[in-house]
Amino acid sequence: MNWLPADSHGKEDEAMKTFQTTSLADQVFEKLENDIISGVYARGEILTELKLVEQLGVSRTPIREALRRLEQERLIEETGKGSKVLGITEDDLLDIMHIREKIEGVAAYYACLNMTPEGLKELEHIVDLQDFYLSKTDTDHLRAADDRFHDVICELSRRTVIRDTLVPLHRKTRRYRKTAIGNKDRAANSLQEHKDILAAMQAGDPDKVKVAMDYHISKVKENLLKEK
Repeated sequence: MNWLPADSHGKEDEAMKTFQTTSLADQVFEKLENDIISGVYARGEILTELKLVEQLGVSRTPIREALRRLEQERLIEETGKGSKVLGITEDDLLDIMHIREKIEGVAAYYACLNMTPEGLKELEHIVDLQDFYLSKTDTDHLRAADDRFHDVICELSRRTVIRDTLVPLHRKTRRYRKTAIGNKDRAANSLQEHKDILAAMQAGDPDKVKVAMDYHISKVKENLLKEK
């Protein structure tokens, strides 16, 4: 039996089209964000809707929405002739790391306070994966697991402002972190720092967790700025 009024079918179809467009815009945004951050598009390069339609094979609507979001993220700026790629500058990287130094330890502190058995298991699993990927010198997966470790801690903190601030910053340092992780000694040290954070989480000691995270971010900053 159809419970929808006769005139609601058109609205339902329109809503589905909007949902599909929004989902596609999300995919386009993530693709372009990753390409800008990783350097596929160079700083100063001009992106136009027509160029991106041809490259990505999608309509202008999701591209226009993705470009709007990228402009809000200050990864591009409108010039009147197209969108100029800004990317992440060395000053941006320095600012990002200053912010991370101030609040990432706080995120870890609250994550420990709000820890769940499921959350702890996920962190343990991520660290196990990092061990495996390090042994295989699998830089791409190692960097992805590093992302996930920090993002899960932000989620477990249950502090919306902290999470919404830090998670985008993790993405924006991706290109630099991949280079740093490519250094096997630094990758091994970073993994040990994650293990120290995890051990403090397992012990249920939020103060020790914060100290361990603060130390880790200070070393991340030191190495990223060295690699820039």
